[in-house]
Amino acid sequence: MPSSPDAPHSDAPTAPQTPAPMADATPTPLEGKSAEVTEPAEPVELTEPAEPLDILFQDEVLVVVHKPSGLLVHRSPIDKHETEFLLQRLRDQIGQHVFPVHRLDRPTSGLMVFGLSPQAARKLSTAFEEQQVSKRYLAIVRGVAPEQQRLDYGLRKEDGKLPKAEMPEQEAITDTRRLAQVELPIAIDRYPQSRFSLVEARPLTGRRHQIRRHLSRRGYPIIGDAKHGKGNYNRYFATTLECPRLLLAAVGLELPHPEGGWLSLSCPPEGAYAALMERFGWLGHLPERYAEHLAECPTRHWLDAPAGDLAD
Repeated sequence: MPSSPDAPHSDAPTAPQTPAPMADATPTPLEGKSAEVTEPAEPVELTEPAEPLDILFQDEVLVVVHKPSGLLVHRSPIDKHETEFLLQRLRDQIGQHVFPVHRLDRPTSGLMVFGLSPQAARKLSTAFEEQQVSKRYLAIVRGVAPEQQRLDYGLRKEDGKLPKAEMPEQEAITDTRRLAQVELPIAIDRYPQSRFSLVEARPLTGRRHQIRRHLSRRGYPIIGDAKHGKGNYNRYFATTLECPRLLLAAVGLELPHPEGGWLSLSCPPEGAYAALMERFGWLGHLPERYAEHLAECPTRHWLDAPAGDLAD
């Protein structure tokens, strides 16, 4: 499997299931011949009120928390005006220092792991870098995505000092699977109807914005993606459907525990994301919530889709 230098905001594999047919559930009242889309120009990513963070798992070595959409993990020179960060909030909540070991984009929500000591953080970081961690994401995209596909477009760095076109191309692989789809009788673009898909994404490498860039390049941008998506769809979801966020969530992790055994973690998206899935009749695809410390690497985990089942 390709190596990943930083194993960031990426995802995890899941066992193949039969893709859901076109959603039988009729979306709640959205009838009309065209969508009246208003400002804002781009979806607004709102940090939820400073309520206690949702901690999924904690022991003497590490802590796993659900990061809300819109919250930075730590201070960044790009967002100098921000004053609230996941790292500080978690530190204050549990009363001890925490050490980040991987990344999630600011607009992405979901599972994040922190070490509770520098030693634990180093071991966890190594697990991410050496591709020992399996990650699973859920995304809502524009269009009817393929039933299954391996996306292996090379990606250039977006945060380098050189122009993007001059940056070296890095290997990047993401396995995707369509779980459900829905058609709305709304003309958001040039067609009288609009179609959307719920996609499971499992990155096998860890490039910056990998899932967002891969799906957009394939023609199925994630809703709410201001950089790689399409503004009129983003605005429709933000205003009419009251979902002003990037619809990408890290919902599953499986990783070796620094002191032995394996952690198997799953957490569904919350808030506006979950409400939208209910509206579209997709509640059956919400992941279960659990955190298990197992003696051995799970054999039942969702990440081992046979390579032969993936379209090249």
